[in-house]
Amino acid sequence: LEIREPYVVMQEASVSGASFVIGVLSTVALDVVGWFPLVTIACFFIVFVISQRELSLVSVSVVALSLGLFCGLGCCIYIGHDVPLCYVGVYMSALAFFHVSEYFTTALFNRQRLSLDSFLLNHSKEYILAALCSWIEYAVEYTFFPCVKSWVWISRLGVAMVIMGECLRKVAMFTSRSNFSHLIAYKKAKDHELVTHGVYNWFRHPSYVGWFYWSIGTQLLLSNPICLLGYTVATWRFFRERVEEEEMTLLAFFGRQYFEYQQRVGTGLPLVSGYAPTKRERMAFYSQ
Repeated sequence: LEIREPYVVMQEASVSGASFVIGVLSTVALDVVGWFPLVTIACFFIVFVISQRELSLVSVSVVALSLGLFCGLGCCIYIGHDVPLCYVGVYMSALAFFHVSEYFTTALFNRQRLSLDSFLLNHSKEYILAALCSWIEYAVEYTFFPCVKSWVWISRLGVAMVIMGECLRKVAMFTSRSNFSHLIAYKKAKDHELVTHGVYNWFRHPSYVGWFYWSIGTQLLLSNPICLLGYTVATWRFFRERVEEEEMTLLAFFGRQYFEYQQRVGTGLPLVSGYAPTKRERMAFYSQ
């Protein structure tokens, strides 16, 4: 991994946080008094960042500011509309906060792995397609089948799942700190430790559990029955494969220690047991 100086990472984290907040406040100001505050504040901040002559800061600022504008727009929609459209605003704000908080949390606890990819905006083509499908389904059903969007208690359940899923994922990132990575590690780092305390004493993969229920919660929030089914199946299959692949590497890294941890703690994901080592592998763990 590239060695990154702490002051550089904290500078990027500060820029991401400030850009996001400015984006939110500027959009709210736009909704109240017009375009001037948005254009003035946003342009001033971007010019300031560019003046630092750091391309990474410019990129981080633009992405975080865009997410802040998106989140702010969601806040305005929530404030200015009744049910069910207000929940579109909640969805927009939750989506923007999820991505910016992924970057910010990585900057705080795992600076060596921090990059523009830490926003997870380029997670995969399937992720982007799924998001587009959720927007399309909502628009079609809201226009032609508005009764589908009238069950407020479903949206409230979705809000609760989004909040709990978000909190669980961030607590998992906080607990594992430098041991957390958005990508599967195929080579053990010198400082890589097996984390089994805190939320990892409840689930072997709490960050995946949080993201799984967060993604399902977003579709409950929007009252999207088709995407709810699609998201549930797609994310379950993704995490089932991801967990198996990751646990193969963890068993290679930690051997008997991780195998015994597998026996004590479940994955936390429904009907996902993880990678089951063969008899020969189990014998090898105890012979070491």
